[in-house]
Amino acid sequence: MVSKSAMALLGVLLGVMLVAGAFKRSTAPGRVSSPEMAAACESGALRTAQARNQAMEDGYNINRQYDCIDKASFQAAQTQKKAWQAAQAAQADKARADQAAQARLATMTLAEARKGFATQVAYADVWPLPLPNPPDTEFVRMDYTNANGQKLPAFVTPATRDGKRNPAILWLTGGDTNSLDNFWTPGPPANDQTASAFRLAGVVMMFPVLRGGNAAGGHKQFFYGEVDDVLAAAQALARLPQVDPAHVYLGGHSTGGTLALLAAEAGGDFRAVFALGPAADVRGYGPNVVPIDFKLLPPMEAKLRSPVHWLHGITRPTYLMEGKDNGNTDSLHELCAAAAKNPQVHCLEAAGFNHFSMVDAAARRIAARMVQAHMGSEFALSPDAFDHR
Repeated sequence: MVSKSAMALLGVLLGVMLVAGAFKRSTAPGRVSSPEMAAACESGALRTAQARNQAMEDGYNINRQYDCIDKASFQAAQTQKKAWQAAQAAQADKARADQAAQARLATMTLAEARKGFATQVAYADVWPLPLPNPPDTEFVRMDYTNANGQKLPAFVTPATRDGKRNPAILWLTGGDTNSLDNFWTPGPPANDQTASAFRLAGVVMMFPVLRGGNAAGGHKQFFYGEVDDVLAAAQALARLPQVDPAHVYLGGHSTGGTLALLAAEAGGDFRAVFALGPAADVRGYGPNVVPIDFKLLPPMEAKLRSPVHWLHGITRPTYLMEGKDNGNTDSLHELCAAAAKNPQVHCLEAAGFNHFSMVDAAARRIAARMVQAHMGSEFALSPDAFDHR
């Protein structure tokens, strides 16, 4: 028989076990023990330091009363996570859209890329140059109308008495390309900015004023709207009775060379185009030439003015030329590398000439070939055109 004392001890042990089991069930991990705890906690009691540290690393606050993840902090973290995921998805969508847009832009011509674009650049000279007045034996004034309906002055060599139609070139000067100064007095061969060799060879020459130049009205846009002015002036030149419309050329030096190249890229229908010392990127010009901070403008403002991006669209023979001695050869090399796959673009780097002496040297060689082409031969400048002075 079991003694009374043994029975008493057994009863105590059974009671302790029942109480312990009940306590264990009430505090088991992952369970919520009361409505108050359920309202305050996202989960059951955490119990261990490791679980608490993990919860805090995940960005949750710990409810110290119930030793659990605070429900409000859990919901806030989830909201923040969803917002971050949405932002990442939007950023990825934008990156894909930008990449697709850049891919489309890479195949566009300059004319296509310019469609619908409205430039923010409009600059007025504080002290514009007065309109020059050349001797009428050298040049006569004619007006042309640009795409905006604005009338702008230009000067052209007078017609000859024989009534013949001759080849013609529209020439764009360097520096302030929009304005004209003394363009009729020839300079020395080392720096003849008038390119007088053309008219001496019997080629009709046209010097246009572009928007904003010589107080002629409008605002300078620096290589944007001026492209339209050049194309409009060329059409007016081709209609002159002393000009053979099948032999109209375009040329320019320095900033004028850059503008001539942009006009070629925009689809100008010239027999050939000559860009002497052009810039690859408009941002390479200093503020004394282009007083515009393109960093403050949308990227397309600079891109649409920089010839290096549009060489693939040239469809007429275009010659990029520079003197090898202290010339703008870095831009020439950059342009020629970008145009390597376009057979219409030809690069000539002339040893023994610099950025300025190149003008007269090129004008004499080009004029001779223009005259030959007008007599029936094909126009061409060979790579060795400047090998012999």
